[in-house]
Amino acid sequence: MTPPRRSRVLALVAATALAVPLAGCGAEDTKGSDQTLTVYAAASLTGTFTELGQQFEATHPGVTVSFSFGGSSDLVSQIQGGAPADVFASADLKNMDKLSADQGSTPVAFASNTLEIVTPPDNPGKVDSLDDLADQDLAIAVCAPEVPCGSAAATVAAAAGITLAPDTEEQSVKDVLAKVSSGEADAGLVYVTDARAAGAGVNGITFPESASAVNVYPITTLKDSKNPDLAAAFMAFVSSTEGQAVFAAAGFAPAP
Repeated sequence: MTPPRRSRVLALVAATALAVPLAGCGAEDTKGSDQTLTVYAAASLTGTFTELGQQFEATHPGVTVSFSFGGSSDLVSQIQGGAPADVFASADLKNMDKLSADQGSTPVAFASNTLEIVTPPDNPGKVDSLDDLADQDLAIAVCAPEVPCGSAAATVAAAAGITLAPDTEEQSVKDVLAKVSSGEADAGLVYVTDARAAGAGVNGITFPESASAVNVYPITTLKDSKNPDLAAAFMAFVSSTEGQAVFAAAGFAPAP
């Protein structure tokens, strides 16, 4: 059964869609010079949010969007520790729940993602299924359990009835990808979107158990934001038709 908070998050997607037209008015509502909007976002959003930030700046003269990308759990700890931020986007609902309980904010889901196996282009370990990631003789990279991609890795392993044999547990999906693309690991688990973004730098392998762990991405404005109207406009832009097109092109699925 979906916890009440998560039900609330997902139910708000439709309401946000109705509010999206307001994003086009953001340039008028947030007029000012040299404003900086600080966005903390999951590492797997690096490409898409960077593109969205550029589009947002183009329609909001005088605004600079500054990003801090990393593991969702690390970002939550930084925000709770007083790091100044206006917007937070997580790669899962669990870490958002930790933050929104403190912030008293209302998150909105905007995309979803699943895992994919990646190997170096020549696939030296001859990996072709999730079962191979239990091989003690292979160098395997996954995310740490507290990170959304690590939690998802544990879920898919349980669904497959295997015990993963990781040699390294990283704090972000980008770090896992780096281990594999550099040849330091024979295989790793990253998001579909990261495998696509890596292009020929890795060999991607889909697996059926990935459907057992769908990560939903929520976004929220933060109560201590110094630019609340601008933060709300960016949040609405992420859920807008233009924003959703960027996510779809990167391989994200819609929020359920």
